[in-house]
Amino acid sequence: MKRLMTTALAGALALGASMAQAADDVTLQLKWVTQAQFAGYFVAKDKGFYDEEGLNVTIKPGGPDVAPAQVIAGGGADVVIDWMPSALASREKGLDLVNIAQPFKHSGMMLTCRKDAGIATPADFKGKTLGVWFYGNEYPFLSWMSKLGLKTDGSDVTVLKQGFNVDPILQKQAACVSTMTYNEYWQIIDAGLTADDLVVFKYEDQGVATLEDGMYVMGDKLKDPAFEDKMVRFVRASMKGWKWAEENPDAAAMIVLDNDATGAQTEKHQKRMMGEIAKLTAGSNGTLDEADYQRTVDSLMSGGSDPVITKMPEGAWTHAITDKALN
Repeated sequence: MKRLMTTALAGALALGASMAQAADDVTLQLKWVTQAQFAGYFVAKDKGFYDEEGLNVTIKPGGPDVAPAQVIAGGGADVVIDWMPSALASREKGLDLVNIAQPFKHSGMMLTCRKDAGIATPADFKGKTLGVWFYGNEYPFLSWMSKLGLKTDGSDVTVLKQGFNVDPILQKQAACVSTMTYNEYWQIIDAGLTADDLVVFKYEDQGVATLEDGMYVMGDKLKDPAFEDKMVRFVRASMKGWKWAEENPDAAAMIVLDNDATGAQTEKHQKRMMGEIAKLTAGSNGTLDEADYQRTVDSLMSGGSDPVITKMPEGAWTHAITDKALN
C-alpha cells in the first residue's frame, strides 16, 4: 500500500512538473517604463490570465533609450508594444513588423502650448519652438506639420528634441511640448501651470491621429503554427487583462505599482493615468479596425515632399490572431 502511495505521489509530482514545463515562454517588450499605459499586461500576469493560457510571460519595461523595433529585430522579444507610425516606418526600412492586435482605439497624443507664447490655433506655430519626442515618436508630429505646410528645418518651426519630461515648456524654452493625455499633460499641471494657462491640440481633433500601442511580431514567425497558437493565447489573455483594467481602474493601477521595480511611480499619478488610459482602450476588443489603420496610413503618406512612409504598406497587419483569440 505504501509503495502504491509512493508511486502515485511520484506520478502526481511528475505530472505537475511536466505541466509546469509545458508553459510556453513569451517575452513582451513595452514601449515605455512600467506604468498604467501597459496595465492590461500586468493585470493579465497578476490575475493568472496568462497562466490559464499556459503561458509564462516576461514583461520587459522600456525607456528613453529602448526602441521596440530594434529589440525585436535583435531577437530580444517575441512581441513588442509600439505605435503604428514607428512600426510602419520600420517596416518600410525592411523590418517585417506585423500588427496582430490593437488594444488602443484612440490616440492620447497632444501638443500642449503656453497661451502666453501667443498660440491660440495651429496657424500660430510658425516661428515658434515646438518640443518633439524622437526615437520613432516624432512621426505623427512630422506628418501633422507636413499637413499644415510647415517646414521643420527651422525656417517655419524650430523643433526642440524633447527629453521625456516637460521642462522646456516650464522653462519657456519651447512654446509647446509633446504630451499624452494620460501622462505629461498632468506633469505640467502638477508643476504649477493651470489649464487656463494652456491651449491643447489633440491629434485626434486635428484629424492627424494615428494608432498607438499595438501588439507587433515579426512576420516570418507567424508562419510557425506553434508560434501562432502561442500568440492567440497571448492576445486572448492580454485583452482579458485590458477589459478587467477598464472595469477596475484603481485596482489595475495598484497592480502596476506592485510591478514598478524602480519605485518611481506614485499611486495618485497611476490612478489618474489609468482613468485616462481606459478612455483610449474603450471601444476596442483587440481587433484592428481597418478604417483606423487606413486613416493612419493616409496621415503618414500625406506629408507632401516629406512623407513618413512613401508607399502603401502590404502585409503590415493580420486578423488571423484576433479572429482565433476573440471569436
